[in-house]
Amino acid sequence: MNAVVEQARRAEKAVRTGLQAVTAAPLGRYQSAVIRIGFAATWLLFLLREFPHRQELYGPDGPWGWDLARQLIADNGAFTTLLWSDSQAWFELVYVVAVLASVLLMLGWHTRATSVLFMIGVLSLQNRSVFVGDGGDNVIHLMSIYLIFTRCGQVWSLDARRAARARGGRKSAEGRASADRGGMVLWCVMGLALVAATFAGDVHRLWVPLLWGLWIAQGVWWCVDRRAASGDARLLCDVIANVAHNAALLVIMIEACLIYATAGWYKIQGSRWQDGTAVYYPLHLDYFSPWPALGDLLTAFGPMVLLVTYGTVVVQVAFPFTVFNRRVKNVLLVLMMLEHAVIAIVLGLPFFSLAMIAADAVFLPTSFLRRVGRWAARARGRAFSGGRGGAEVPTPRTEPDPGPLTAQAPTART
Repeated sequence: MNAVVEQARRAEKAVRTGLQAVTAAPLGRYQSAVIRIGFAATWLLFLLREFPHRQELYGPDGPWGWDLARQLIADNGAFTTLLWSDSQAWFELVYVVAVLASVLLMLGWHTRATSVLFMIGVLSLQNRSVFVGDGGDNVIHLMSIYLIFTRCGQVWSLDARRAARARGGRKSAEGRASADRGGMVLWCVMGLALVAATFAGDVHRLWVPLLWGLWIAQGVWWCVDRRAASGDARLLCDVIANVAHNAALLVIMIEACLIYATAGWYKIQGSRWQDGTAVYYPLHLDYFSPWPALGDLLTAFGPMVLLVTYGTVVVQVAFPFTVFNRRVKNVLLVLMMLEHAVIAIVLGLPFFSLAMIAADAVFLPTSFLRRVGRWAARARGRAFSGGRGGAEVPTPRTEPDPGPLTAQAPTART
């Protein structure tokens, strides 16, 4: 009987510890910041790269006509603002807003609002022409939705710097909120745009409650932060935000594992992957050969082609099973990032590779990311000190970051 009681007490203690970890703080703050920066930068670079070709890709007079796109959206219920009007001015406005939202999200300016604008920009452009994307676009599509539920501006953002200055100046909650007028102006502008879109009847019924819910949540958070910096209301908002953040981060990790698992097991079924020659063929396709001489060099040695082919399959299939083993997971993570870097150069798929590397970043160790942050801070200090060595930029004193969700297992700390 005593053994049963002891086991029940241990189980209860484990449950309390788990709930405390999930609700008390956002896990993986550095990982979520890297994801935010990575996907915003990838989408921004894509939009700038395709700016001269934007009309052919997403414009009202593109190959995938406006009427065809409208019929498809009517069937699948996807969200896109580009079908609210077929005017050229509206298209240019949406494209510019998508670029601006990417810049602001990458910098971490009002990430709660700019992450929503970023999602709207991604969905609007990609759903307008669904036949011009690739696997990287699909990853950005999904991650843009997940990001709106994360607290991805806790570190390495303008939001974090503003919060640190407010804490250092010991401003009151009302003082902090009144000083941040940009957020309220942005909230009002988004509200007016949402009202106009809703009454115009162009927002699909499935997206109306989501967009309105996000807008109302922004306003509630601002009011609570202004009137109750400490108290039950603020504590409740923090708990809800932490749970949403941690759940979204878990979904991102599961999504990354599913991508690699499905890709690896699908490759196993292919005869070219089974005989070890699959890597040879894309390196000799004109469409995927920006450097033909480099492709010939890499495939000149048959055993190397065999090793890379089998190694790709092994890494992709094995990775989901190693996320709770720190050492093996980190080794496979390095191999996958190197693989995507090679794909970006050899096959000419930079944006696909950047998207996958950004998704892989959710598994990076917190200690490594902190070290990178300190290196970046010192480099910035030297740059702004005129190259005279400069003093080391002090790192704000914060509570230790619990790391990604995989780090919560006692034997799998990153």
